[in-house]
Amino acid sequence: MKRLIIIALVALVSGSALGYGEVRPVDNDVRDIESLQRGAQLYFENCVGCHSLEYARFNRVARDLSIPEDLFEEYLLDADRPIGDLMTIAMPEALGAQFFGTTPPDLTLVARVRGTDWIYTFLTGFYEDPIRPYGVNNALYNNVGMPHAMVNQQGLCAEAPGANGCEELVYEGSMSPEEFDLAMVDLTNFLDYMGEPVQVQRQRIGWFVMAFLSVFLVFAWLLYRELWKDVK
Repeated sequence: MKRLIIIALVALVSGSALGYGEVRPVDNDVRDIESLQRGAQLYFENCVGCHSLEYARFNRVARDLSIPEDLFEEYLLDADRPIGDLMTIAMPEALGAQFFGTTPPDLTLVARVRGTDWIYTFLTGFYEDPIRPYGVNNALYNNVGMPHAMVNQQGLCAEAPGANGCEELVYEGSMSPEEFDLAMVDLTNFLDYMGEPVQVQRQRIGWFVMAFLSVFLVFAWLLYRELWKDVK
């Protein structure tokens, strides 16, 4: 509860006060199961060493993303972790603070707190900065304290990405710029899902509720007219 309160307070602080830059819009779709599956794979391959999703469980993610539990356990889960566990990480908070100057945040609610545009812009915003401890900075989050976790895929941007993204690379990665951009959309999509796993069901139920209320309104109006037709 204390951590949730801290997250909420941080969300109230303006971006300019924290040194954030301009965000770039992202068009993700949490109904796209294949995108969510690719995003989950990216998270487990590149993010899980430092960032937990401690308010979710592995088996819930497997079920929602239509991943058979045996495949999830084989390819995405450590051998000694029960699939019903919360998605915590092995790295102690104190060790994370020692490495990065602060404890790497849990990412379960990052999409609810920051929004998907912020996540996408952050993921695509790393660039070379030799004076920083890990040799990189971030166009959205100035003086970021973490390394570029996906530098092998993207390569390293020579300058801070602008509205059109990275325009010059110090060296190339294993993905083309287009492939990397789509990968970051997938990862953003996965984190959007993590922030509210039931949002697709909520939206679908919402349409049924609105349809019911619309029909009810018609009958309520007819009843009202019948009851008041003789009242002058």
